[in-house]
Amino acid sequence: MSTWEMLLRLGTGAGLGMVIGIERQYRARMAGLRTNALVATGATLFVLLSANGFHGGSADPTRVAAQIVSGIGFLGAGVIMREGLSVRGLNTAATLWCSAAIGALAGAGMYATAAAGTAAIVAVNTALRSMGRVIDRVPEAGTEQASTYIFAATTDDAGEAQVRALLVQALTRTDFRLVSIASRNADTPGQVEIRAELIGEHRDDRQMESAVSRLSLEPSVTSVGWQVTERTDSDSH
Repeated sequence: MSTWEMLLRLGTGAGLGMVIGIERQYRARMAGLRTNALVATGATLFVLLSANGFHGGSADPTRVAAQIVSGIGFLGAGVIMREGLSVRGLNTAATLWCSAAIGALAGAGMYATAAAGTAAIVAVNTALRSMGRVIDRVPEAGTEQASTYIFAATTDDAGEAQVRALLVQALTRTDFRLVSIASRNADTPGQVEIRAELIGEHRDDRQMESAVSRLSLEPSVTSVGWQVTERTDSDSH
């Protein structure tokens, strides 16, 4: 294989990895543009190494490439985090795994397949995102939809500004619209209660639990919770 051919494959792997990373960077995910580009570039280099770096009767050019599949799992495990009852980062880890596959295809000279795979990965991360939200919003049988949430967090006076900012950040990641947020003195001296009201078209308790999990990790937060204001059965959590 000529040097120009290897450079072409390397450029293709890095470029397609960047395409995947642009979408991840736009959505502010943990693994963004540079990470996905580096994963694809590294996979391309390993495939080129396995194909051109070993010679002789005992050489096995598939050995190095095969280790990419298992090796990328360690990198993917580093972006998976557990927050309370929810787990984050699974989609990011899967995207990194796919970026490595794209790099391996580019390193093998399978340009058309690599390009088609890149398009499929971007499509899954964009088009199926809305579909997944629609499925999540389907109410369970026998339950009523509720669209108004009251979110409350209690902290000390010194941590009010920080917790308020974290609360807004956590709630803006949900599909609900933040209507109001206000602070008032709690019953306990030196404590402040921050309350926020959110409105959405459909009920989704899992998003509220995810926001609670993020706020509960803040050391200055003494209590945090939410409740639904439009429901006939028990609302408080």
